[in-house]
Amino acid sequence: MSGDAIVLVASDPAWPTAFAAARDEFLTILPDPLLIEHIGSTAVPGLSAKPVIDIIVLVDDMARAHAALPQLAGLGYQYRPDVSNPARLFLRRIGADGIRTHHLHIHTDQDDVRRHILFRDELRADAATREAYQALKQGLARRHGDDREAYAKGKDAFIDAVVRAAGGPERRPFWNS
Repeated sequence: MSGDAIVLVASDPAWPTAFAAARDEFLTILPDPLLIEHIGSTAVPGLSAKPVIDIIVLVDDMARAHAALPQLAGLGYQYRPDVSNPARLFLRRIGADGIRTHHLHIHTDQDDVRRHILFRDELRADAATREAYQALKQGLARRHGDDREAYAKGKDAFIDAVVRAAGGPERRPFWNS
């Protein structure tokens, strides 16, 4: 199994604690974000997920976030310019076993952050939506187990529909899944 294989595991009650520990580390480097939240499937109790803690951070100054990249690298975060854009930095943390453990999404776009949080909150609040998303993810994992991009893109229409139904902002073309 490669470190990039799509493997969904049962919901783990330790995920919120792992988020809190990573958040506290991040706050030592960039202590005044406008918002820092646990997003993605690991933030939804009862939802299976790739065991990767997704953290979204809203900042008002991307230059300060860029300046913090060396310190974040010291915590094990790898900056990924290929999937970043002017309004978003993406970093990942890889464990000693070569498997991803965390994704760090640093944003300046409030609507982008709002989309992520709104989707998470809809999954937390609505069992039918959560179950439909679970089934979609399982099917995508079976079909695209070694293709993260296809797996992620396969979720876009569902995510967009949920966010739209909840009155959230539309996805912008530069947003990556």
